[in-house]
Amino acid sequence: MDVSNRRIAILGKTGAGKSSLANTIFGENVFKPSQSINSERKKCQSENRSVNERSITLIDTPGFFDTDRSEEELKPEIVRCIIECAPGPHAFLIVLKVEKFTEHEQAVIIKMRRCFSEEFFKYAAVLFTHGDQLNEGQTIQDLVHTNKQVSDLVEKCGDRCHVIDNKYWNQKHEYRSNQFQVEELLKSIDKMVMENNGSCYTNEMLKEAEKAIQEEEERIRQSSGNPSAIEVRVQAKVIAFKKLLIKWAGIAKDKLLRRFFGVLSVVRRGRGYHKLD
Repeated sequence: MDVSNRRIAILGKTGAGKSSLANTIFGENVFKPSQSINSERKKCQSENRSVNERSITLIDTPGFFDTDRSEEELKPEIVRCIIECAPGPHAFLIVLKVEKFTEHEQAVIIKMRRCFSEEFFKYAAVLFTHGDQLNEGQTIQDLVHTNKQVSDLVEKCGDRCHVIDNKYWNQKHEYRSNQFQVEELLKSIDKMVMENNGSCYTNEMLKEAEKAIQEEEERIRQSSGNPSAIEVRVQAKVIAFKKLLIKWAGIAKDKLLRRFFGVLSVVRRGRGYHKLD
């Protein structure tokens, strides 16, 4: 197995269970879940752990696709997420809840699909939380097929669809077991990375962020004593975030999201490059 670090960005509306999902994957309480659907203090957070012999970096994002989040609140967190994901995620997890899909959920899905390019879906999987709400004997695939918009979204993601429960599932039944489902999710991501020739999702904005980080890393190494590589990277991200937030200040929130998730320029494929429109 390739044990190189996997960067995984977790996307979804506030209250979908993104932070709890990240804690379930890591098997420890590292991320702090939002306390309410109207939480305004949620920040983008990145953590690294070893999971099932894999090095995993999870990037927990605030509700980028909430329909009621302000430009002022979200724009800095979008920039922070770009910095944390640089040079690009190997996978995106689109998090939804197992529940009846209201107009609000549908609006979030529509907003996501408007932002995402077709190329994005090659790096994405759909992950449902609140698996205990599945009916007896029902699989997540059974539920997906009851809603066309969700079914279309899963199909675009190469039929990569998984489910966990952050509160009630135990290890007694294989399907209703977080341990089983997390391993299935990681296997799915491993397969997806192989299908993408080991590449990560990247674009000009992510490349610019990585370049800014590397420039700051070099300055820190030249001016500091003997910091560790991790310390240098952390400091460089802080400085790069401040500079790019100023540089991208004139870009509207929705346009910034589309540039992050929807517009790819040059992506490495095999030995060469492929230019996308």
